[in-house]
Amino acid sequence: MSMKPLTILGIETSCDETAAAVLRLHEHGPEVLSDIVLGQAAQHAPYKGVVPEIAARAHVEGLDGTIALAMREAGLGFGALDGVAATAGPGLIGGVLVGLTAGKAIALAHGLPLIAVNHLEGHALSPRLSGKGATFPYLLLLVSGGHCQFIAVMNVGVYRRLGTTVDDALGEAFDKLAKLLDLGFPGGPLVEQAARAGDSTRFSLPRPLLGREGCDFSFAGLKTACVREAERLGAPNYQDKADLCASFQAAVLDIVTDRTRNAMALFDPIWGAKGRLVAAGGVAANLALRGKLEALAAERNYDFVAPPLKWCTDNAAMIALAGAERLRLGFSDELSFVARPRWPLDEAAAASRPSHAPGRKGAKA
Repeated sequence: MSMKPLTILGIETSCDETAAAVLRLHEHGPEVLSDIVLGQAAQHAPYKGVVPEIAARAHVEGLDGTIALAMREAGLGFGALDGVAATAGPGLIGGVLVGLTAGKAIALAHGLPLIAVNHLEGHALSPRLSGKGATFPYLLLLVSGGHCQFIAVMNVGVYRRLGTTVDDALGEAFDKLAKLLDLGFPGGPLVEQAARAGDSTRFSLPRPLLGREGCDFSFAGLKTACVREAERLGAPNYQDKADLCASFQAAVLDIVTDRTRNAMALFDPIWGAKGRLVAAGGVAANLALRGKLEALAAERNYDFVAPPLKWCTDNAAMIALAGAERLRLGFSDELSFVARPRWPLDEAAAASRPSHAPGRKGAKA
């Protein structure tokens, strides 16, 4: 029996992107009918980081128009929807509340099921948006401003965390370096751009946990080393900044390659013969990082899959997909569902590592 296509409105407001998308999930895969993202970079740029209060206010001001545009571009009315999916956490709680409340209102007004989506699940499933897609199971490297972890993605709703950061997320480290060097905002792409013009051997920076067992990350020591080098330079010129960015990125690539190799060793018994490595999250848009991961995957006889760059950063298409996948399995949520600033994918793993308190997307300012 063929599966009835499901048409879902997705809403994403967990940090500094106001996003709405309409997706139709067919038996053969997803079709993105519209995908609207309203960025807030201009509002946060003077502060060189995301200010939660400004982000929440911008979501309030921009979400209605963003949803209307997504529906208009999809050529549909609310009556054509099968459900509404909204990010319910983790994230900046003010923004999450804006999007989840809008999703609840639409669901209530039109008699539609609500799917409260974990933002991390959106990223975890985002590679399935692309034409190449990703079939279960796969090893996910989720790297963003608020999260850095390895997850064995076994199926929709079935996740096993293999490793996480013990201190800072990788995206946060990129952003803090950009702020330190006054490169601008958002920082990650600007550090990557500067690194292309720099000498990656000029600064000797640490590689925390390199060569250690397991696949946890640590970036606090690397951040501190960059601060010390910047202070030693005094008033760095652009070449100084480019060299520090290049040295930082080289250290990051060494760390991620080492940690990913260990994660593959843990994942091999789960998968068996030939595995699949998936990268998702905002930092997965870094082309140097993608190149390293792709080379490592080829070396280990893994397939490598990453979503197109536009679906690496926060977007509503991935939220709509997660909602559609969950609704297809018969899952929906009550309108009383409470927004969560913290919400790990693997609750058991998070409980065993309370000191890190993973699964929270915090301010980058």
